[in-house]
Amino acid sequence: MNSHFQFSGFSRKRWREVPPEGQEGQEGNGRRPSGGGKKALKGTGAVLLLLFLGFSAVNSFYTLNENTMAVVTTFGIPKAVSEAGPHFKLPYIQQVHKISKNIVGMAIGYNPEYDSADYAGGEDSPISVKSESEMITKDFNFVDVDFYIEYQVVDPIRYYVNRDTATEILKNLAQSYIRDTVGVYNVDDVITTGKAEIQAKVKEQLSNRVMAEDIGIGIYNVTIQDAQPPTDEVNNAFKAVEDAKQGMDTAVNEAKKYQSEQIPTANARADKVKQDAKAYKQQRISEAEGQVARFNEMYAEYQKYPLITKKRMFYETMEELLPELKVIIDSGDGTQKLLPLEPFSMSVTQSGSAAQGNGETSQSGGAGQ
Repeated sequence: MNSHFQFSGFSRKRWREVPPEGQEGQEGNGRRPSGGGKKALKGTGAVLLLLFLGFSAVNSFYTLNENTMAVVTTFGIPKAVSEAGPHFKLPYIQQVHKISKNIVGMAIGYNPEYDSADYAGGEDSPISVKSESEMITKDFNFVDVDFYIEYQVVDPIRYYVNRDTATEILKNLAQSYIRDTVGVYNVDDVITTGKAEIQAKVKEQLSNRVMAEDIGIGIYNVTIQDAQPPTDEVNNAFKAVEDAKQGMDTAVNEAKKYQSEQIPTANARADKVKQDAKAYKQQRISEAEGQVARFNEMYAEYQKYPLITKKRMFYETMEELLPELKVIIDSGDGTQKLLPLEPFSMSVTQSGSAAQGNGETSQSGGAGQ
């Protein structure tokens, strides 16, 4: 059989045997490939390409809410921070790592996953974490203190870089500064009056150290959830002291309230006394000025008519004094004589009454006639 070979123009180049003339359409030594397989292959590829492009386009857009921010990495390296709103990223090259803006809490000394109402506490309670809560005070007493640390992500890129160790670093630093701060206070201060001061110091020291560590976290607040001695007897004693102090504070507040109520009344009374004193002062000044004016007038008259003025002054004085006297002493001739005026006045009064009675009787008799 005579046969020859020719080069085929398919995508995969190879030699094939070509049948003799007149036998192209017959089965046997060789068959021509049909065009249906090529079309099916191209259609499948186009569909896959469209699906790939659609999937890539869908995954290239993302949206963030107000409480979320995101770190965008390119080939695993942080490059940008996205805030709230719609955003675009390069598919398969860039990745988006969402980070919450909310304030997050961390418990130290107790386990917040357990409900405190279901457990009475104590050393074996799942609530308490003795290794974290038990501390030594300045006066060498033991005390159980539970803290609650509130923090927030302030640098998303630094937090993303330290995401695996950031919370562990924060907890270790918090425990260290809590123990150092509690250790400089007496147990009485830790349990009763010194809580606010301890919280403020721990917050300040922890904030400065976390900022220096540059882990992308900021301290929002530090709170003492509970502080009590390790034994019930001591705890009851401290509670009694705390109740007494609260009672003292209540009494002081009530006294201050009473003071604030009484001070305005006292001030009003004082103002009234001052006003009355000023009015009395002005009255006396006016009276004195009037007396001075009368004296000056009288003195001017006295200079003009001394004898007449002197007698007039004497008579005016006698008119003022005699009605009040009960006895007059006359020592004109050297012999003192007492002249009681009261019996005369009584006699005059009785005589006047009798005369008035007789007059009324006479009038009655005349009327009868």
